[in-house]
Amino acid sequence: MPYDLLLLADPSRRMVDEYLEKSEVFVAIEAGETLGVLVLYPLTNDTVEIKNLAVKPECQGQGIGSNLINEAVKHATIKKYKTVFIGTANSSLRQLSLYQKLGFKITGVKHDFFIQHYAEPIFEEGMQARHMIVLSQSLTHPT
Repeated sequence: MPYDLLLLADPSRRMVDEYLEKSEVFVAIEAGETLGVLVLYPLTNDTVEIKNLAVKPECQGQGIGSNLINEAVKHATIKKYKTVFIGTANSSLRQLSLYQKLGFKITGVKHDFFIQHYAEPIFEEGMQARHMIVLSQSLTHPT
């Protein structure tokens, strides 16, 4: 398991280990090198959540994350899920932009999520991660 990447997106090894047990993992590999990882976690019979998405910093901006998300959405569609959720911090500006470009819509906010669930403060872009922004995408199934 590429923990070095997983811990880029979620600094809590304990939380990562908890959701990995029941998840499906998608890995982007090129020339034997792991470039990105995505973890897809079932919430209900109808919904899944992208719990973790990480791309090596030197490989970001090359479409790897987008490809992983698109593959996960295709997989969820084939498995007949109705909705895919993804959550990110209020301070994760690039991620918020990417997810919306890929068809996800903001559907909720979990106030103080990162304050309550992480012992150490998380900072991005000079801002503290406080709230989880929840985005979702409804899936359509071929008839």
